[in-house]
Amino acid sequence: QVQLVESGGGLVQAGGSLRLSCGDSGRTFSNYAMGWFRQAPGKEREFVAAITWSGSNIYYADSVEGRFTISRDNAKNTVYLQMNSLKPEDTAVYYCAKDRVQTRWHVPRSAADFGSWGQGAQVTVSS
Repeated sequence: QVQLVESGGGLVQAGGSLRLSCGDSGRTFSNYAMGWFRQAPGKEREFVAAITWSGSNIYYADSVEGRFTISRDNAKNTVYLQMNSLKPEDTAVYYCAKDRVQTRWHVPRSAADFGSWGQGAQVTVSS
């Protein structure tokens, strides 16, 4: 059974940085694309960033492009989200997610593409 566990959330002032980590206890992590989504209070879950299984293709939401960086370490079964220049509107619960299918070449961006989800990590950005 796949278990994704996020860590690294917290409270930070606007303009600050945080790094989220997501560890995968399942096998064959390196065969799957990984993604990050977020959900703010009263809003729907939205796509943030995703990276293919090989790390060769990455896609970001327009709202975080240039500020956030997704990366992965297949030797550690971990995906990261480095968040810089944080804004109050980045406040949300952040979820990591694992693709439903192996070795997808294009970057999945829909929540329906992902089959396993973490429990979420709260990120709060104060103004």
